[in-house]
Amino acid sequence: MNLSGSTPPRVLIADDQADLLDALRLLLKGEGLQMEAVMSPEAALTALEAGPYDLLLMDLNYTCDTTSGTEGMDLLSRVQALDSSLPVVVMTGWGSVDLAVESMRRGVRDFVQKPWDNVQLLATLRAEIAAGRERRQRVEDDRRELDEARRIQRKLLPTAFPQIDGCEIASQWRPAAGVGGDCFDLIAFGPSRVGLCIADVVGKGIPAALLMSNLQAAVRAFATEAAQPAELCHQVNRILCGRIAEGRFISFFYGRLDTSLGVLSYANAGHYLPILAHDDGSVARLAAGGPVLGVFGDATYEQGQVQVASGDRLVLYTDGVTEARNSDDEEFGEERLIAAILENRACSAPALEARLSASVAAFTDDVLQDDATLIVVAVES
Repeated sequence: MNLSGSTPPRVLIADDQADLLDALRLLLKGEGLQMEAVMSPEAALTALEAGPYDLLLMDLNYTCDTTSGTEGMDLLSRVQALDSSLPVVVMTGWGSVDLAVESMRRGVRDFVQKPWDNVQLLATLRAEIAAGRERRQRVEDDRRELDEARRIQRKLLPTAFPQIDGCEIASQWRPAAGVGGDCFDLIAFGPSRVGLCIADVVGKGIPAALLMSNLQAAVRAFATEAAQPAELCHQVNRILCGRIAEGRFISFFYGRLDTSLGVLSYANAGHYLPILAHDDGSVARLAAGGPVLGVFGDATYEQGQVQVASGDRLVLYTDGVTEARNSDDEEFGEERLIAAILENRACSAPALEARLSASVAAFTDDVLQDDATLIVVAVES
C-alpha cells in the first residue's frame, strides 16, 4: 500500500463497533497503512486536530440502534470545516444507501457497504488516498505560486516614499486574494514635485496582477518630468489597447503635485474621484480626464488643475474602500469616507490613513471583499 517515494499513509477509522475495528486492523496490517481507530465523533475530531491524516473512514451512526445518520452528518460537517481537503469514505449498512448518497453530496468522496468486500475496500482506500495526496499537492503548489506572486507584486510597489518638501505621503495596499489588480506608484521629480498614480484593474487574482504589472511598466516609461498627466494617460492607453483581454479595463488617475507652486495637475481615466479636502472644510473632487484605459484606442483626456495649500488633504482610493460592505450588505460609501477625512483632516498623512482604514475595517468587521488601496497626501507649509 505504500505510495512510491512517500511516507506511509495515515488512516483514521471512526466506528463504535470494536469487532469491526479489529477486523479492519487485521485487514490493513499488511497493507503498509498507519491506522488509528476511534469510537466516537468527538474522539475523531480530537484525532484530526492532532493530525494530519491521509483519509478518514467513518460510520454514520454511533449510538446503539440508531439509523438516521445524524451523528455522522454532523461529524462530516465539522470535519469539512476542519480540513476540507481530507478524503472521507463512509461505511454504511445495506439499508442506508440513500443516506450514503446524501453524505456524498456533502463532500464524502466514496462509500463502502457493510459487510464489505476486502478487495473493493482496499481498492477504494488506495484510490482515495492517492487522489487526496494529489489534490493536496496541487493546493500546496498553488499556495507556493500565490505566495511567490504576492512577493513579486509587493516588490513592484513603492516600499519607501520620496521625501517631498511641503508634503507627507502615506498609503495602504490590501489585495483581496493575496495578489490583485490595485496599483499605485509615487515618482519624485525634484525636491518639491512628485507624480502620484493609482489604478484598479477589473478583476482579482493573478490575471489582474499581471495586467497591473504591465500598466506599472508603461506608466514608469512615460512618467517623465516633462510629461503632462493628460498626455501620459493618452500614451499609456495607446499601449494597452489591443493588449487587454476582452471585458477587462483599467481605471487610472495620475497627478503631478508641485508644492513650491501649490498646484496639482491631473488626469482621471475613469477612476473613482479623488478627494481634496481643504483646510477650511470644503471639498473638491478631481474629475477632469476621460474614459478608462484599454478600451478606446483613440481616447483623448482632459487635464485638470487645482490649487493646494497648507492643511489640505488629498485622498486617492480604489473601489475596495467605498464599496466595502457590512453584514447588512450596506456599502461604506463616499459620504462616509468624506466625513471621516474631514473629521480627521488635522492628522498627519500616516495618522489619517490609519484612521480611514480603521473606519472601513470597523464598518465591515475587517472582512475584505475587494482589493483596497488608499493614498493620503498631507500638504503642510
